[in-house]
Amino acid sequence: MSGLLVVAEVRNGRLADLTAEMIGAASALKAGLGGRLTVGVIGEGAEALADAANLEGVDELIVVEAPAAFDAAVHEEAALMLVQACVPRLVLIGHSASGMAFAPALAARLGSGFAADVVALGLEGSELFATRSAYGGKVNMEVGFPGKALVVCTLRGATFAAPKAPGSAHRSALSLDPGGIAGAGRHLGYEPAPPASVDIGKAEFILSIGRAVSEETIPRFAALAERLDAVLGCSRPIADAGWLPKAHQVGQSGTIAASCKLYIALGISGAVQHLAGMKHIETIIAVNTDPEAPIFGVAHYGACLDVHALADALEKEFN
Repeated sequence: MSGLLVVAEVRNGRLADLTAEMIGAASALKAGLGGRLTVGVIGEGAEALADAANLEGVDELIVVEAPAAFDAAVHEEAALMLVQACVPRLVLIGHSASGMAFAPALAARLGSGFAADVVALGLEGSELFATRSAYGGKVNMEVGFPGKALVVCTLRGATFAAPKAPGSAHRSALSLDPGGIAGAGRHLGYEPAPPASVDIGKAEFILSIGRAVSEETIPRFAALAERLDAVLGCSRPIADAGWLPKAHQVGQSGTIAASCKLYIALGISGAVQHLAGMKHIETIIAVNTDPEAPIFGVAHYGACLDVHALADALEKEFN
């Protein structure tokens, strides 16, 4: 076995950004693993969807037409066909609701190694290893796959750099009969999640609040964020308490601030899960009364200051 297979992530009839990120992760390993980089696109209109996956580093695109509605059993069978067609050493699938619905079952059928929520991949000699979160995101651990000729991994989004340049991949297709797949479901309808008022993943300037802010003072910080032309973010305790919608939460169980250039963290201690959502931020300013707060270990600038005193000063400055 050699080479790599990326199973594209399709959401709402289009290729998700996670697909390009997985291609970037695979491209970085391509020289070390040897072989070709193949991207498999499964879904309705797969041929057209594959255009967005034809990126630098991709050698082959294989399309598999399937019903528009996601079905774990159908994707599992289609992914198995892709593995049998290109015989890779590593299979990459998105760590998403749909990816986790079929990736573990695929690995079990293949008898392969498996790691979920992977944030880094590497080689030690010829041996592949993956880095993933453990103990509720409190630590990262390296996972090896001794004796496994094939490995399946699900990759965390907004973690790997995506290639920008177009590619010139060869194209082919596989035929799939969804009606003959055991366990396939019957799609009754689709109910989208309520629209969010913010998009933390695409925000360039985030003013984020933590435990030091009370429910009663949140409107004050929301108004301050608006005055500064920033998006209001928060740590998990604020979202868990229901003080702000989940869409505002930055972190491993919230949203990764993938495009953020400036992040002001007010009263946020810096739990590992929150820091996981800040790894792509260019400049971090932390304000906390605790000089030992972990957030100061990653901040570019910091101040031991009460967040309300800072709010007073900013309101006076930008009034």
